[in-house]
Amino acid sequence: MSDAILLNSVFAWISGVYREKQGGKGLFATRSIRKGEAVFVEKPVVSSQFLWNALYNYRACDHCLRALETAEENAQRLLGRSSLVLPHPEQCSIRKDLHQQCPRCQVTYCSAECRQAALEQYHQVLCLGPSRDDPTHPLNKLQEAWRNMHYPPETSSIMLMARMVATVKQAKDKDWWIKAFSQFCSKTANEEEEIAHKLLGDKFKGQLELLRLLFTEALYDEQLSRWFTPEGFRSLFALVGTNGQGIGTSSLSQWVHACDALDLPMLQREELDAFIDQLYKDIEKESGEFLNCEGSGLYMLQSCCNHSCIPNAETSFPDNNFLLYLTALEDIEAGEEICISYLDCCQRERSRHSRNKILRENYLFTCSCPKCLAQADDPDVTSDEEEEAEGETDDAELEDEMTDV
Repeated sequence: MSDAILLNSVFAWISGVYREKQGGKGLFATRSIRKGEAVFVEKPVVSSQFLWNALYNYRACDHCLRALETAEENAQRLLGRSSLVLPHPEQCSIRKDLHQQCPRCQVTYCSAECRQAALEQYHQVLCLGPSRDDPTHPLNKLQEAWRNMHYPPETSSIMLMARMVATVKQAKDKDWWIKAFSQFCSKTANEEEEIAHKLLGDKFKGQLELLRLLFTEALYDEQLSRWFTPEGFRSLFALVGTNGQGIGTSSLSQWVHACDALDLPMLQREELDAFIDQLYKDIEKESGEFLNCEGSGLYMLQSCCNHSCIPNAETSFPDNNFLLYLTALEDIEAGEEICISYLDCCQRERSRHSRNKILRENYLFTCSCPKCLAQADDPDVTSDEEEEAEGETDDAELEDEMTDV
């Protein structure tokens, strides 16, 4: 399916399940949806791996973010133990025989289809060719500047914006793509500054201007001239910061899911489960929470889903690539709004005050879901335990649970 056909199908979906609601957008069911059912499967308009994630050898397809390591290679790297041998290697789904590289810049794809899709959409503009390792190339300067401003745990990437520009520059119908990107939620000037501050820190104004100058040097296009002005660049930056959906892929996770489905004698099942449990404990000691190939993407339908502290749907990436599955957590009736949560499971169990503090700081709104309304008379204070937890909150905690593989 071509990008144009796929995106047109998304617009058709929007006409069927999406409508304006007071205060913004929303996604509503047009039919009854049963618990566990996939509401939709969506391909991003554009996506990109996080820059530090790629630098630290989390090898992923440069287009769809499918993990490229075998499950055993993945576990060996995360453990720092090259001698590790995984049982049931046949359960690993990685097909290295299908991998391909760009013949000019050597970036790797999981398949010929992904290499061709990238080439047709944006890679002709962004291919570094023999300059891939040249630190003076404008794109490399842009990426290095971003890494020096936005350290792990990562929540966004300047290359998502670069691929937006490259997509428009390569497109035959540039206006169509500009319209497609304009579908995403926008913010006021003050809110845009808050988002930039959150992503870049206290020195965000100077850093944002440096990024804009480097972005202009690398990618300027007359038809997109507004995106390169200080105001337009800030809006583009905020668009990505507001609408970017975290993506996580893992060949090891895929192997574990496949092993879970094996029909084994009880003793073998217990031994395999114990091996996997210990493996994850050892990996956590060595690599902490950084287990997945990680990036972000812009999804038209998913970006229309509003937040609720008691969501009726959640997103996941079960195909080990950028395909997003929205799955019902409970029965959803026709006409009911489909809501996801921007908070993880632990955050949702905290007080209304704590939940809304996180939402205001990171998403610039106060929640009015049924749970928050029911707790409206609760004191606007947190327990000592929650105060301590808030002091330890970092950007990784603020990402959706939807990055789970």
